[in-house]
This record gives sequence, C-alpha cells and structure tokens, in this order.
Amino acid sequence: MIVTIIGAGSMGRGIGTRALAGGHTLRLYDHKRATADELATALSQAVSGADVTAVDAEAVADSDIVVLALPYPAGCDVAAAWADALAGKVVVDISNPVDFTTFDSLTVPPGTSAAEQIAAAAPEARVVKAFNTTFAGPLAIGEVAGRALDVFIAGDEDTAKETVSALVTSAGLRPLDVGPLRRARELEGFQFLHMASQDRLGLNWSSSIAILP
Repeated sequence: MIVTIIGAGSMGRGIGTRALAGGHTLRLYDHKRATADELATALSQAVSGADVTAVDAEAVADSDIVVLALPYPAGCDVAAAWADALAGKVVVDISNPVDFTTFDSLTVPPGTSAAEQIAAAAPEARVVKAFNTTFAGPLAIGEVAGRALDVFIAGDEDTAKETVSALVTSAGLRPLDVGPLRRARELEGFQFLHMASQDRLGLNWSSSIAILP
C-alpha cells in the first residue's frame, strides 16, 4: 500500500517505521518541508530497502491510507482544508485531545471525540481511529516487554477498518476492532488516563495498553 503520513514528528516517525517494516511505500508530508526531508532520510537509513520520500500535499491523491499524525486540533484543521483531496480516502486519526498544559482534562465537548470532529470536517473521507493508544517509542520498536503492540481501531466503515487492520498486521502489530467511530470517545479517554499516569507509575512513555486473552 501507499501510506502517506501528514506530520513528521515523533508519532510520524513511529508509524512510518512500522509501515516500512510492513513493506509499504511511505510518503511524508510536513508543513516544514525540511522536517519531512530529514525524517525521510533518517528512515531510509534505518530501515533496509525502505521506499520513503518526502512529498508535497498533492501526494495524497493516490494514497491508500492517509495518517493524520498531528495533535488536536491541528488534525481537524488539516481535514477541513484538505476535505476535497481526502474524499474517499481512508484517513487515520491518531490524536488525543488532552489539555497538555494541565493534564487535567480532555478538550473536546462531552459526547464527541477528535476523530468524530475530523470526520465532520472531511465528511467524504473514510475516517478511522487508530494508533492513539500507542506511544512513539514503543511504535518504533514494535513491542513492549516482548509483546507486539495492540492497536485499537474504531470506524463506521468495515472496509476502511480492514484496510487499516491490514497495515497494522503487516507491521507486526495486533489490530483490535472495537466498533464504530464513536468508540473513539472511550479510546481517547483511555489514553488520557494512560498518559496522565506516566509519572505516577514511572513508565517514562515506554508502556502500552494491551488486551490479554
């Protein structure tokens, strides 16, 4: 598949590493082209045989998956600005609408989620929530304590979720379909607790959330 990641930060690096591990073509876009170029170079050096390039915004046109590796509400802004280009595309929202100044609350109104707001901003996109419960460091490695990461997936269209699940599986991770897009509300709340607990539990952003059989 052709996977385009919007945002060349730490999560873009982690998800990009996994996409390349799965043998996919990776394209990186960032509003600072130099940042995308730098990450593309780093990933091409780190992953043998990597097919990765930094691109302009037009590259979303033939992408199979577009990952919004952006904080909230930047993902909503991009979805709205690029709504026409994202029409019909599988769009993955990874964000968590946390008040990072206080770590005291979510910043979306009750009864909604960042993912649902992105879907409203780009109504013809096939929006899927995924990767929001995984941290960048563990993603780059692909596991925690010898166990492959669980990736919780929520969306209203089964074929879109299947496409994202195929990406996750090829990357050596375990996809878990948790239902419709509105389940993103619980996923975002769950990750908020996970993030807020890092210092208290001494986890240093190296933990993961998993469902054990």
